Amino acid sequence: MRPAFSVIFLTTLIGAGQGLFLALYTGQLYAFFDLLPAQDSRSYYAAGSVLALAFLCAGLIASFFHLGHPERAWRAAAQWRASWLSREVIALPAFMGMVLLYGCAHWFCWHAPLFELPGGRAVDPTLILGALATLLGFALFGCTAMVYASLRFLQEWHTPLTVINYTLLGGASGFVLAAAFSALAAPQLSGFHAGWAMILTLLALAGRTASLLRNARLKPKSSVRTAIGIKHPRIAQIAQGAMGGSFNTREFFHGRSTAFMRAIKPAFLILAFFVPLALLAGGMTAPFLLPVAFILQYAGLLAERWFFFAEANHPQNHYYRKVS
Repeated sequence: MRPAFSVIFLTTLIGAGQGLFLALYTGQLYAFFDLLPAQDSRSYYAAGSVLALAFLCAGLIASFFHLGHPERAWRAAAQWRASWLSREVIALPAFMGMVLLYGCAHWFCWHAPLFELPGGRAVDPTLILGALATLLGFALFGCTAMVYASLRFLQEWHTPLTVINYTLLGGASGFVLAAAFSALAAPQLSGFHAGWAMILTLLALAGRTASLLRNARLKPKSSVRTAIGIKHPRIAQIAQGAMGGSFNTREFFHGRSTAFMRAIKPAFLILAFFVPLALLAGGMTAPFLLPVAFILQYAGLLAERWFFFAEANHPQNHYYRKVS
């Protein structure tokens, strides 16, 4: 497939925003059970929520560049009963709204207890809003990934690994971002988030490696004969039926050389996984490395997402790609 940079930025930006929120709420839950020191509501949780919203908004803005008629974007939610894209269109603003409420609750210090747990710990509105936002965040991960995993004719995408990898990659980038944010806003939490970021990055590496190995062994279910509907055993293709290019050759094939495709794979593996792991380990004692880890990992994720889209081999390419 031909990767669209609007979708590449959409998926990577909202993934980082989702992961950052999950990191913030995870830290709050640890503090709730006295496993981490409590942080200031405004300077940490509210500010972190604003940062998460900034990434989510940037991703939403990027998505509009993929639309032929942005003024009709609201119609995308109309088919929510059958379309994962429609469900994503609903889940994203719902998640953003809940993150906004979570940030406002911390900014305005809505900490009046709603009820108490059996151990005597008081549950306030921020914990309830955070739990709801967490559910929406995981629902958004699922909807975004299922837009691609549900396409049976694209073998590279039609696997549970697509959902797993979207969740793990978004979570890993968000926790790395949380580690960088904590290094500035709450240094005592940077090690906690960096540790979880390393775990998630390792899990994401395992998941992405599994998908690469799986896709390398795939055998196409289509052929030139099935692509054009002719069952003759010998077919000689000499032209595509058009003097110039066509929509098919532009939109369903990335147009890059085999050498480029071979080179980008190790490049994104190094940038998205191995370099951040080294920088996160160093960031335990040198926190200034944590922002660098996020920047380099995000660059690697852009390359990873480009490869994810480019790797998908549309059945029509068995015909058009040979003459494009």
